[in-house]
Amino acid sequence: MRLRQWAGDLALGVRFAVAGGREGWSRAVLTAVGVGLGVALLLLTTAIPNALAERNRREEARSDHSWSQQEIPKADDTLIVLDADTSFRYQEVRGRLLEAEGPRAPLPPGVAAFPAAGEMVVSPALKELLASDSGKLLKERLPYRIAGTIGEQGLVGSQELAYYAGGKGLADHLDRTSGARIDGFGGQDQPSSDPWDPILLLLVLVVFVVLLMPVAVFIAAAVRFGGERRDRRLAALRLVGSDNRMTRRIAAGEALAGSVLGLVLGTVFFLIGRRIASSFELFRVSVFPSYLNPSPALAALVAVAVPTAAVLVTLFALRRVVIEPLGVFRTARPTRHRLWWRLLLPLAGLALLYPMVGQGRDDGEFNQYLVVGGVMLLLVGVTALLPWFVETVVARLGSGGVAWQLAVRRLQLSSGSAARTVNGIAVAVAGAIALQMLFAGVEDQFTQASGYDVSRAQMQVGVEHGTELAAAAEEFRETKGVRQVTALSEGWIGDRVDEPTAMTAFTVGDCASLREVATLPSCRDGEVFALSGGEQDTETPQLAVPGKTLWAGGADVGRPDDPPVSWTVPRDIRPAQSREDPTGNLRGGFLITPAALPAGLATFAKGELYLSLDRSEADAYEHARNTAARIDLFSQPMTWSTVERSDRYESIRTGLSVGAACVLALIGASLLVSQLEQLRERRKLLSSLVAFGTRRRTLSLSVLWQTVVPIGLGLLLASTVGVTLGAVLLRMTNTPVRVDWSSVLMMTGTGAAVSLLVTVLSLPPLLRLMRPDGLRTE
Repeated sequence: MRLRQWAGDLALGVRFAVAGGREGWSRAVLTAVGVGLGVALLLLTTAIPNALAERNRREEARSDHSWSQQEIPKADDTLIVLDADTSFRYQEVRGRLLEAEGPRAPLPPGVAAFPAAGEMVVSPALKELLASDSGKLLKERLPYRIAGTIGEQGLVGSQELAYYAGGKGLADHLDRTSGARIDGFGGQDQPSSDPWDPILLLLVLVVFVVLLMPVAVFIAAAVRFGGERRDRRLAALRLVGSDNRMTRRIAAGEALAGSVLGLVLGTVFFLIGRRIASSFELFRVSVFPSYLNPSPALAALVAVAVPTAAVLVTLFALRRVVIEPLGVFRTARPTRHRLWWRLLLPLAGLALLYPMVGQGRDDGEFNQYLVVGGVMLLLVGVTALLPWFVETVVARLGSGGVAWQLAVRRLQLSSGSAARTVNGIAVAVAGAIALQMLFAGVEDQFTQASGYDVSRAQMQVGVEHGTELAAAAEEFRETKGVRQVTALSEGWIGDRVDEPTAMTAFTVGDCASLREVATLPSCRDGEVFALSGGEQDTETPQLAVPGKTLWAGGADVGRPDDPPVSWTVPRDIRPAQSREDPTGNLRGGFLITPAALPAGLATFAKGELYLSLDRSEADAYEHARNTAARIDLFSQPMTWSTVERSDRYESIRTGLSVGAACVLALIGASLLVSQLEQLRERRKLLSSLVAFGTRRRTLSLSVLWQTVVPIGLGLLLASTVGVTLGAVLLRMTNTPVRVDWSSVLMMTGTGAAVSLLVTVLSLPPLLRLMRPDGLRTE
């Protein structure tokens, strides 16, 4: 009987929302739009695991390298694949050179037929780039005719830049570049993946909680849109005989109708967003629409949780509202918010996280349930504390101008509504500050110095055997954007042909280049130097004996396929002190100028060019890569950076950036919807003030103050909670607590900027509402 009564009251509320005329529809649509935005983001979140799994599946399906040492003999079903990756303006371009060795050679996924020599098949994004003016420099580097496009099954993202080019005689290059002979794509032996670092797992958990909490907070606020007008309608129900409990259940039914409509709109928003998502690349990540398929179980959970939350939130919101036949009373003197139970939430969160303080990565994984629960309670604590904080502060605000007094009085009368407006952004800022502190604190554990001296060189280009190093260096010197070229050839030499007892390196270059690796008092072509001070170089002194015969080549030193070559240490060899070269190493061994190098010994030296680029030339890197491709088609120049980061750490940061961008967009949209809803609620009041002579400028400033004050208080509270949560997370990882105040200011500034932008966008509707015709009623 009780269940039937609940169902009947909820159904009546649904009827009021659907068939209640313009007033009911306007509130239902407003609620549906707000809930729909949140549902769309939740559906996107539930689709992320499937998207990641699909990207990994496609990456594995096109895998063309075997990590085992087993070599496949040539057959009619084998294929030669050589890597031809490159970069273009900080975008990675995946390239492969293909040569079929038989009629049954396997085709790469997404490729209908092998491209002929001199042709290539490209991804749609690469085809579009090469056809544009901005892709001219890249087109110089890819001297192939486009013969087709790669299908979706051969790409991991819609905006991926990739190509397959045809070649001849590629088997001759298997020993000098990354490549393989394969008989099928996918299923290649992969290196065993390392277990995840406990700190990285902690980062993943916190990122998901921080990104989803603002969405949940906003959905809870959206179901309360139009609350004041709804309560006035509920008073009419009391007049015709319904009791308080029945009235609250009818109100919950109205919220239920809005939330169900929100589920429909959210699905539509998600489908539209999924289609649009394929046209964009965010932080170098792109997807196909087919990737974004929510997990059925998670989607069902969203479909059940959202309407249930709408009913519960509405009942909770009406617990202190007295609905009488002649009106709605929240009491003439509003009951002050109690603080004690609001403090319990963040304290309980700290209690859950406390057992893991000081654990670090050495004591195994963090308890995921305690982490999720603790972080959630701390962030929910922001939403619980904010109404009390806003009420306490605005009650003490003093007098001022007319606009200020209008704003303060409105906030004093409805501080709860003002707090609900900024709850979402406060939670997002608190979580962002905590994450920023955590990322900054543990960054050193996943970052190491590369050792490269980027003040002396920014790129390194290898020159293979058979290419004259001096000619290659001169071509780079004539390249636009290249300021200086250091050309060095490097090899190994020992005291025996087979099984040498002592080995050391030798470096060949002109005097200017040799001065980059050693301190030379004087130098002229034809001289040889013995280096001292090299890292872990203990064998040069015993080999640098005038007249001693040394050997390059053989099975252990140099190129084993070439006959060994002898070299006699010259009588006039001079000492030199090693200095850090551009790679950050202290070299040992011999320094040899070109005139002193025997022709046979040059065979065993591999050339390296170190390029110093002109930073004022925007495309200096691209010009250098094009020159490298002209000299050697298989060349893969290396761009230097001062630090190297863990790939997993970078992936998590990228995921956070993508998610934060989506949440920020939701917050902006939610604030705009909430602002418009509040203005609609106050249409008659604004029109009345204008009719009595209040200036529009004064009313606009009052609305601005009504936005600025709660947002300022919300951001202050969010900063406090965010710093506290960040400090606890750092202590959990056994990392010293450091507060990056610039990051805190940046996060709060971003939240404030979004809020002010929304306020500016709401001014045109505000001006339209401040018209005398707003006083009309039926």
